[in-house]
Amino acid sequence: MQRGGHGATIYSVAERAGVSIASVSRVLQGSTAVSDATRAKVLAAVDELSYVPLGAARSLAVRQHEAHGLVLPELTGPYYAELLLGFETRAAELGQSVVLALTAGKRDLARTVRQLATRVDGLAILGASSIPDSALRGVRGSKPVIHIAGDAQPDVEAVGAENEASARELTAHLFAHGRKRLLFVGDPDTAADVRDRYRGFVAAHRARRRRAAEPVRTAFREENGTAFAQRVLAGEVEADAFFCANDELALSVMHTLQDGGMDVPGDVAVVGWDDVMTARYVRPGLTTVRQPVRELGSLVAERLHERVAGYPPKEGRQVLPTQVVLRSSCGCPAPHHASQPAPWPLAANPSQQGPPPRNRE
Repeated sequence: MQRGGHGATIYSVAERAGVSIASVSRVLQGSTAVSDATRAKVLAAVDELSYVPLGAARSLAVRQHEAHGLVLPELTGPYYAELLLGFETRAAELGQSVVLALTAGKRDLARTVRQLATRVDGLAILGASSIPDSALRGVRGSKPVIHIAGDAQPDVEAVGAENEASARELTAHLFAHGRKRLLFVGDPDTAADVRDRYRGFVAAHRARRRRAAEPVRTAFREENGTAFAQRVLAGEVEADAFFCANDELALSVMHTLQDGGMDVPGDVAVVGWDDVMTARYVRPGLTTVRQPVRELGSLVAERLHERVAGYPPKEGRQVLPTQVVLRSSCGCPAPHHASQPAPWPLAANPSQQGPPPRNRE
């Protein structure tokens, strides 16, 4: 008997939908030999009962290889592309297929997750995907679940990159340049990794007996950075350094300010996070924090494979190191040439509060 979340079985799903067990099985296997009306009734019953078939039993029944679900908010921006590339590449090496679900614009995220769970053997969910806990409760008891850049929960393993120490170091570096009015641009409430970056920002202020300003709560897309920079140009925001939660924000802020006649870093310093390729080619070069996004995706795929194979979840969060990369947008002198990115792993150094830099490009 296949038993899913909250004690639901394939029999109770069939009874609720008013169809045969064979019809339920065909719908869950993705068969096209089922009418749209039957499929709709089965999926509705699955949602109502929070039913999740056991991955091992399902895979054995349909004789297919291991499938992993990856839940992301969207695919715009370089971060998601790198994460997906790392995840999919490692999954392919391990003989796994990947089923992708995007949450942006979806009204019923709980249903999206439950439906995905019926098709895969394990789930990896990015912390910023805003999946409600209620959606996970019916899944994590029967399928392995890993949070990417999120917090560990009961039966949910967490894998991410280091944020707080590098954010503190980068903030301290801005203070060392004589900057006095720093603003954090990005909403810490949207994801655990952004929350930790803001914590590092605040910690660097406290170390100097300063009070950190409230963050500028904005989304992390290019257009949000442009809108914020226009407010700066209009005189609505005053600061001499902007710590942006990702490079997409930082690059759009810097570009818009420069187009508006402000000098970066003369009038205001701008720093980011991620170290996307563009960061080293703009002028001034963008000071940022390099995180191993592709390596993160690869690690998640490997851990999910191990969890499906029966290994227990690891306690706490598995954390990959990050590295502050100093260029010119913070006020550092422009280098004569750009060096190549250093190889991973690179250890974060929480005790280092400012210059000299660990890596300069």
